[in-house]
Amino acid sequence: MLKLVALAICGSLLNSIPAKAAGEEPVDVELVIAVDVSWSMDYGELDIQRDGYVAAFRSAELQQAITDGMHGRVAVTYVEWAGDTSQQVVLPWTLIDGKEAAEAFAYRLSEARPDRMRRTSISSAIDFAAGLFDRNGFEGMRRVIDVSGDGPNNQGRPVTDARDAAVARGITINGLPLMTQGEDLRGGWGSIRDLDRYYTDCVIGGPGSFMIPVNDWAQFPQAVRRKLVLELAGLWPIRARQDRIVPAAMEGAPANCLIGEAQWQERWQR
Repeated sequence: MLKLVALAICGSLLNSIPAKAAGEEPVDVELVIAVDVSWSMDYGELDIQRDGYVAAFRSAELQQAITDGMHGRVAVTYVEWAGDTSQQVVLPWTLIDGKEAAEAFAYRLSEARPDRMRRTSISSAIDFAAGLFDRNGFEGMRRVIDVSGDGPNNQGRPVTDARDAAVARGITINGLPLMTQGEDLRGGWGSIRDLDRYYTDCVIGGPGSFMIPVNDWAQFPQAVRRKLVLELAGLWPIRARQDRIVPAAMEGAPANCLIGEAQWQERWQR
């Protein structure tokens, strides 16, 4: 019964996506993995991020989630981003239809060395990722941008404008806020305490959107695997709701979606 409901939801999502060119490969999901590589993270943390995604695609759980879909295949591209002009496609669109393809994707990702870049423009990352769906050779029942980051937007246009533009195109944005600096926010001036609230109010959007906060780097591999399984499984977004990770209404005032820009301006006025 759940699978029938899921297929009905997927059908309604597909109807909201603009028509694509004939001959494109049908897949269950087109997924852009957009990973923050700004200077607020050191190379050790970047390695943890990369290794977490590599391990996820090597996991039997994720491989099973992919093959259990209606088509049994997904299309994935991996992007690293920082400031408003700093976006790099690390792995181009790749068809993953089982264990062999998932292992090959993981191997190629493990061979690519992450690099740090300046500033944090979530809005530019979303805009860049949204453009990658155009004429990519695939026709997905769902189109998803998976954004991870450790701070608020501080460059480029307002993040809510980019989010709303992507959602209007039928794209869902999910989030992985990295709240790894601890209570004293050792990450510096660009950190905010309630990054999960910021992602809920300002970053994620679209049908079934959700976020999973990471409070310690030790949690990262499990969080990434869980998030990707949900995004690539045939029962998402139903599973996400059952697992209670679709953000509920939070108490208190909503997040200031321009807090990062305000921090940057205050820094340069000192």
